[in-house]
Amino acid sequence: MTRIKRGTIAQKKREKILKYTKGFKWGRKSKERAAKEALLHAWTHAFRGRKENKRNYRAMWQVEINAAVREHGMVYSKFISALKKHKIALDRKSLAELAKNEPKVFEKIVASVK
Repeated sequence: MTRIKRGTIAQKKREKILKYTKGFKWGRKSKERAAKEALLHAWTHAFRGRKENKRNYRAMWQVEINAAVREHGMVYSKFISALKKHKIALDRKSLAELAKNEPKVFEKIVASVK
């Protein structure tokens, strides 16, 4: 059987890891062992961060909707329950967008729910 030298494959593997760590501080961008360690942490934080983003955005939309609804003499919780009762299927993202950019349209929605 012929001998296989792994030099090129190992080098490609190292380059791939170091390509991901471009922009990292200190030795974590240039030293393979430190780069691997940095990537392990970076990718776990990135995964967790994507989940946190969803939570943060939903909370922000709720605050925006509440602020807009209070101008019309309602409260957020009553508004959302009234929307469900009247079978108006708008999500919080679009409601917050309407409240911010299209106040007239949002006012009509609030009026139809009252």
